[in-house]
Amino acid sequence: MVSIESGQRQGPTAIRRTEGDLRRRQALADAAAGISPGEADVPAEAAKIERFRCVIYLCGAPNADIGTARKECTEYAEAFGWEITGLIEDRAGLLPPDGREGLRQAIDRIKSGEAGAVLTAWRSMISPVPQEYGEIAREIETAGGFLHLIAGGRPGPSGRGGIRFPA
Repeated sequence: MVSIESGQRQGPTAIRRTEGDLRRRQALADAAAGISPGEADVPAEAAKIERFRCVIYLCGAPNADIGTARKECTEYAEAFGWEITGLIEDRAGLLPPDGREGLRQAIDRIKSGEAGAVLTAWRSMISPVPQEYGEIAREIETAGGFLHLIAGGRPGPSGRGGIRFPA
């Protein structure tokens, strides 16, 4: 009888993981299994997820009612789970973008990292002039954010921006 066994057996390799690695791996496994962070012992660094932040910018004439636009923008941000860091309203009418202090404040929040997007109801609230609108969008993108409209260029026939949410 011939034995083919070799003297060099390879057994299971001992893997050495730090306590932090083990906690992180367990947190990932729990998350994949659908266990929420409060149900398991999940390390804080693995469980903490920051919400995306935006600033809402609205512009209208001094006596114009922009309450519906405000409500729609707020609902839109909440539907996506975005944190609203500010609500800025310009009430000087549709001046060129360079003449609006509120728009400048919204862009400054992008530049400072306080928000990642400027959310507005209609394109005309930034500027009805395509070149001016493009300049503002580029400035926001250069600052590391983006400009987001909840509706097309104009309000719909009902006077609303066209966004409808289920009741």
